[in-house]
Amino acid sequence: MSFTNEQLERYSRHIILKEVGAKGQKKLLESKVLIIGTGGLGAPAAMFLAAAGVGTIGLVDFDVVELSNLQRQIIHLTKDTGKHKVLSGKETINEMNPDVNVVTYKEWVSSSNIIDIIKDQDYDFVIDGTDNFPAKFLINDACVLSKKPFSHAGIIRFQGQTMTYLPDKGPCYRCIFQSPPPPDAVPTCKKAGVLGVMGGIIGTIQATEAIKYVLGVGDLLNGYFLTYDALKMEFRKVKLSSNKNCGVCSENPTLTGLIDYEQPQCELKGN
Repeated sequence: MSFTNEQLERYSRHIILKEVGAKGQKKLLESKVLIIGTGGLGAPAAMFLAAAGVGTIGLVDFDVVELSNLQRQIIHLTKDTGKHKVLSGKETINEMNPDVNVVTYKEWVSSSNIIDIIKDQDYDFVIDGTDNFPAKFLINDACVLSKKPFSHAGIIRFQGQTMTYLPDKGPCYRCIFQSPPPPDAVPTCKKAGVLGVMGGIIGTIQATEAIKYVLGVGDLLNGYFLTYDALKMEFRKVKLSSNKNCGVCSENPTLTGLIDYEQPQCELKGN
């Protein structure tokens, strides 16, 4: 593909980077990233992926924009209140960068549809922007079974965490956390609160991981757990090991299908 004059100007700061260049920018324009959850994490991730020129971005969410979302979910505006988040997100992305093809999935992810959604555009990378454990385990298992790399993340109060999974190259989310905690054992952002910028910090790291994966540059958080404490202004990177008895990614997995853990569908959404 050849660049238009507008694209040469839009992506000029990428193109002059030796790690990106014209070849790398073409990779980005041809790449496809799926974002599950268009909330606190998914919103900034989507905006930076769109700005970077990722050619196809999939948005999955059935939730609608509420006024309380606007403290952190920066892809939505006050005028979008009451609108489905995937439609609001699509409008913002298209206004920012018309190069991007936004594919919307106005539905909850479940064991019955998540594989089909991942396969729909043959996405290169998946970003988990959800805020509950049932959805996170579902995304992990679906990506492992589909052999798709993905970025996990979570935020609450002043803390955030993230890790990246690469198929057959390191531990998955279930290697670290074997099963979801009991319902209500860990409070949600709605109950515990979250500093608005936490989504921006961690969601932007997720977007960075997706971009680096597409470009094939740098070191990913594969095999590492990155935590962030905003009050202490402290990052901590912890080395992880694969669990040889992991139910989904080990040599002899015991989980060969997807599980819908008990959780009201209204909670299967983004931060």
